Amino acid sequence: MRKKKLFIIFTIISVGWIFGTNFLVESFAPPHFARQIEQTKELLYVLITGLFFYFYILKSEELNVSKEEERRLSTLINSMVDVVIFKDGEGRWIEANEFGLKTFKLEDVDYRGKTDADLAEYTPFYRDALLGCIATDEETWNKREITRVEENIPSPDGTIQTFDTIKVPLFHADGSRKGFVLIGRDITERKHVKKLLEESEQRYRSLFDYNPDIVYMIDLKGHFANLNPQFEETTGYKAEEIIGQNVGHFLAKQDQEELRNIFYRVVDEQKPEKFELQIHHKQGHLITLQCASVPMIINGEVSGIIGYGRDITQIRETEKRLRRTEKLSVVGELSASVAHEIRNPLTSLKGFVQLLKMEDEKHHLYYRIMLDELDRINHIVSELLLLAKPQKMKYKKASIENILNDVISLLKPEASLHNIQIEFEAPGHQVEIECEPNQLKQLFINIIKNAIEASNIGDTVSISLNHVDQDVSIVIQDKGCGISKERLKRIGEPFYSSKEKGTGLGLTVSFKIVQSHNGKIQFNSEAQQGTVVTIDLPVENNHSNTGTEPASVE
Repeated sequence: MRKKKLFIIFTIISVGWIFGTNFLVESFAPPHFARQIEQTKELLYVLITGLFFYFYILKSEELNVSKEEERRLSTLINSMVDVVIFKDGEGRWIEANEFGLKTFKLEDVDYRGKTDADLAEYTPFYRDALLGCIATDEETWNKREITRVEENIPSPDGTIQTFDTIKVPLFHADGSRKGFVLIGRDITERKHVKKLLEESEQRYRSLFDYNPDIVYMIDLKGHFANLNPQFEETTGYKAEEIIGQNVGHFLAKQDQEELRNIFYRVVDEQKPEKFELQIHHKQGHLITLQCASVPMIINGEVSGIIGYGRDITQIRETEKRLRRTEKLSVVGELSASVAHEIRNPLTSLKGFVQLLKMEDEKHHLYYRIMLDELDRINHIVSELLLLAKPQKMKYKKASIENILNDVISLLKPEASLHNIQIEFEAPGHQVEIECEPNQLKQLFINIIKNAIEASNIGDTVSISLNHVDQDVSIVIQDKGCGISKERLKRIGEPFYSSKEKGTGLGLTVSFKIVQSHNGKIQFNSEAQQGTVVTIDLPVENNHSNTGTEPASVE
């Protein structure tokens, strides 16, 4: 329609130009200049017409391009799920997308040319939010740089919408305000999810950090990936010392193969596993952990193992002591019923053998052997009675060095018979402890005699006495056949002995004596490497504790 009008106007102007200029030339131009004027008139007409069409086409193209860009921009911003608002330098709205208008309930308002304050009157519920934008916009203008803030906008349903808002100030070359762009993204759901994740992480962190048991994470290569603070409390190692190292480095040798099998079942078969293992404490001793491990699955794939370990070292020690106590109780009951029944006929037999020995010189050797065997039976019965009947302890101050000297003097002839030397090293001062001297003598006789019997011809049994604070430590060392790990586990059990004629009661009695003195006895030995027995006794004994538990044995 516009082009048709333009064509009619152009036609009328052209006709008017032709007839009008011709009339003027014929009426007023001199005849000899008429030809030149007509040519000039036609050239001028062509020039004016050309300029008209040139500017018309150029302007039309510019308008078309501008409208196309405007259409594309409108399509772009209306397709966005963000609030998009363009303002001029005075804060008047120039353009806003549909989402922005919907957010502020301005869909039916002619917003162009109005400020935030003007638009606040059209939407009472969002009035405060729009007025608040004036202040934050001014802050951005003053900073003269892009700003990013979180703005909370209430919703009619009572909830709060949070927008991550970017504000862009635009300036003219002279520094005056040109325009303002506001883009706001609704991050309410993202904030909610983030809050839930943070709460979940805090719960996990609390469970991890404050768990009374060790919590560990192991990667697929068998290296520690993470450890909670309880690991240091239990093992003495700081987490940063261990993370990145292989688990096998801290296990007892007998548990390493089993751990590989457990690792396979948890990772490859994805089966939870419960097990016990021993690891080395930083100070060198072994601790027992009761562990439970499950596969750690991330994005549907096993990425390692997570589990917990509970220190049950004391529980296992207590169970071990209870079993030993039960055995001693059984031995005591057996001994009480058997020992007295044996001693009465034993006394008669010994008396008759002595009488026969005096009357029959011919079989003197046989009678001597019989008497020796009867004495050995009597010794066994004595040991049984010691286990069966609690001995009344008469504690008194006694020199531990003198007790050891008496025992060494008693055993030196037997040691010399086997060409074995006994060396005794004592501190330079007398150490008196509260004890029952006769029982300690029996204890040292049992231990030193075992050392002599285990030694080879020409060996030396070393005995040392040390006084440390409120304890004395007696160390008895031989270089004999030693004790295997299997035997070491059962040492002290009633009736367990590796000797051909041993009863297995000597060490049981020894442990009972140590326990009654509130002491500790430790065995360190390897086969063919000798044995070291360490006995620790307190200087001041607690008379109220006669020892209901077996002595500590290692």
